[in-house]
Amino acid sequence: MGTRVRTWLFVAGLTALLIAAGALVGGVFLYVFVGLAVAMNVAGYWFSDRIALKASRARPLDEAEAPQLHAAVAALSQRAGIPKPRLYLIPSEQPNAFATGRNPERSAVAVTEGLLAQMPPHQVVAVVAHELAHIRNRDVLVGSIAAMIAGAISAIANVLQFSFLFGGDGDDEGPFGWLGTLAMLILAPIAAMLLQLGVSRQREYLADATAAELLGGGRPLADALTTLERGTQAAPMAVNPAFSSLYIANPLPRVGVATLFSTHPPISERIRRLHTYDLALAA
Repeated sequence: MGTRVRTWLFVAGLTALLIAAGALVGGVFLYVFVGLAVAMNVAGYWFSDRIALKASRARPLDEAEAPQLHAAVAALSQRAGIPKPRLYLIPSEQPNAFATGRNPERSAVAVTEGLLAQMPPHQVVAVVAHELAHIRNRDVLVGSIAAMIAGAISAIANVLQFSFLFGGDGDDEGPFGWLGTLAMLILAPIAAMLLQLGVSRQREYLADATAAELLGGGRPLADALTTLERGTQAAPMAVNPAFSSLYIANPLPRVGVATLFSTHPPISERIRRLHTYDLALAA
């Protein structure tokens, strides 16, 4: 429960950051950003699943196409005490998956073509267990709203960048004038990224632990994470960075300074925790 409360506090922090950005820039932007923050939270609650699935170009995965996967999802869902989610297929060679939806009754799991083609069935089941854990923990909505708000802040910063470079002189701006706009351009996207990082990492650790519980041990998911690490590095996916935190493994290229600000915890640390779970289970 404590972890879920912290993740909701992170989302509240992102919302406050969006409003603060409007106050910092000043003028009518304050009212615009307040309205935008409200709209983002409302849209995230009602349409988070549609937005995430559309952004990934996912399509419904019929039971006739993947009967074993549907059967595994049904069995794990019953074990987790949640309704069976809808299944979707993402057209990508990279092995990966994510869950979305505002509650267990309205949820979906999307898997990539690469996940089904490249990974052994028992590892696919482990990945699915991780995604069902997100649904059981009711944190899929948190991640989706956080992704939308973080994406909005980055988009606004990009618009203001052009306005700052080619627009007015800022004499009638808010309490900090052009300094406020400059701070918005530089600091707001960084703060949004750091807050989203906190949301995502807490979610992943909690989902890993819940998945290990559903699977009866952490070894299956640890093996799957090892395969995912190799697969995601070999074939990076073209994903909107704001939505990358939804996936079980970071789908984006990991080079240079980007590795320091990954929204996902290190795979090695996740595997270590899963092995620790097994040791505690055996004791």
